[in-house]
Amino acid sequence: MAKNNQQKTVLVVGGAGYIGSHMVKMLLESDYKVVILDNLSGGYRDAIVGGKFEYVDLADKAALERVFKKYQFYGVMHFASYIQVGESVIKPAMYYENNVVNTLNLLDVMVKHDVKSFVFSSTAAIFGEPEYTPIDENHPKNPINPYGRSKLMIEEILQDYDKAYGLKSIRLRYFNAAGADPEGLLGERHEPETHLIPLILQAASGRRENIRVFGRDYDTPDGTCIRDYIHIADLCSAHLLALEKLINEKKSYVYNLGNGNGFSVQEVIDTARTVTGKEIQVIDEVRRQGDPAVLVADATLAKNELGWHPQYYDLSKIVEHAWQWENKHYQRFF
Repeated sequence: MAKNNQQKTVLVVGGAGYIGSHMVKMLLESDYKVVILDNLSGGYRDAIVGGKFEYVDLADKAALERVFKKYQFYGVMHFASYIQVGESVIKPAMYYENNVVNTLNLLDVMVKHDVKSFVFSSTAAIFGEPEYTPIDENHPKNPINPYGRSKLMIEEILQDYDKAYGLKSIRLRYFNAAGADPEGLLGERHEPETHLIPLILQAASGRRENIRVFGRDYDTPDGTCIRDYIHIADLCSAHLLALEKLINEKKSYVYNLGNGNGFSVQEVIDTARTVTGKEIQVIDEVRRQGDPAVLVADATLAKNELGWHPQYYDLSKIVEHAWQWENKHYQRFF
């Protein structure tokens, strides 16, 4: 980790959301100054554990200008995207406006103010249906929904901005962010919730009646889909390493991030039952269209080039931290 960061200010866009709030905490613990920019459309003010908060929408370019005049930024991390695949199919305009147009606003203001280090939160959705697994950085990119296409568009724009304006970026494509702050201070709060682990734990805590499993006829050992879950703390450590690599090398890179060990839906349910000691009611449904059987990342490049060493490979630990958050906080927040 970098040292002597007291005078180095990082802008975290979307810093009140799930990943962004955990990132803010890690940056502060690493002695960076942090400015959080968020419109609170999907985040929570009480998830910001420190730093300076600026209530700004990326669509408001004049407000962005004021923020960049107010502070001198060392780098920018961008987490403020809409992320629901199904919603993106129904409301593509909303996704292209927020995820593409608003990000362009941010990039243009960065270029104007000579801030040239950008860590971008991308996604495995840019790959579409996997042609092979585990998925490495060179896997063909063929997104099958507007969400994935919006992220790929920004990846391509960033390559152009590098050549034209010298804006250096590291694009981090991750699979399923999961878990919660190991100290129990922060956790996952989406409304509506669409991620598997919190949905299962909501069923365990009694906040929902059951968990639905979409398909048990996949070509996997137990018939349910296999996905790659990466602990939120490991995800944030990769972002911090990416920021420092950008500053030190002033070159652009792209990395896939994942646990590398896929877990099936049934394995997650079984692990949740063990961790919580609760019986979780399961309703079986038919497959959802477009759900691949297996999605697992090959994160070898990130480990080799970033020096990234994930700490939480074990699914039970990921679920344990998420359950700690759910069990401690759900009555307060919901």
